[in-house]
Amino acid sequence: MNEAHWHLVLNHLPILVPMIGLLVMIGGHIFRVEAIKRTAYFIFIFGALCTIPAFATGEGAEETIENIPGISEQLIKTHEEMAETFAILSYLLGAISLLGLWANLQKKSFANLLSFVALIFCGIVLFFAKQTGTTGGEIRHTEIRTDSGISPAGAGEGAKEKDD
Repeated sequence: MNEAHWHLVLNHLPILVPMIGLLVMIGGHIFRVEAIKRTAYFIFIFGALCTIPAFATGEGAEETIENIPGISEQLIKTHEEMAETFAILSYLLGAISLLGLWANLQKKSFANLLSFVALIFCGIVLFFAKQTGTTGGEIRHTEIRTDSGISPAGAGEGAKEKDD
C-alpha cells in the first residue's frame, strides 16, 4: 500500500470518531451519567490521536497523486489548508477533553461546564471535518464538486470553458 492508500484508509477516523463522541456526550447529558461523559472524553481524545496518522499521510498522498492526469493542484491545496485547520481544532478538542476528563474525575465545580464546552467545540470540529472530507473527495470525485469552473484537468481550463 502506498501513502495515498494509507491516507484514504486513515482519513475517515478523525471525522467519524468525534461524531460518535458527540452522540455519547449528548447521552451523558440526557441521562446525567458522569461515566458516559467520561467515555465521550476518551472518544474525543481517541479522535484527536487518529488525526495524527491521517494528517501525516497527507503529504505522501499528495506526492503520489499530483502527477495523475485530471488532478487539480488547486483542489489539493484547498484540501490541505482545510485539513490543517481541522487538525488543529481536533487537537484542541483532545486537549479540552483531557482537561474535562481530569475535572470530571476530580469532581471539580467546573466539570459540567467543560462538558458543554467540549460538546459545542465538537460541533465546530465536525463542521471543519465535513469541509475537509468534502474538499478531499473533490480531488478525485468530480460528481461532488460544487464549482464547475474547476475542471478535472486543472483550474485554468475550467475558467476558459466558463467564458465560452
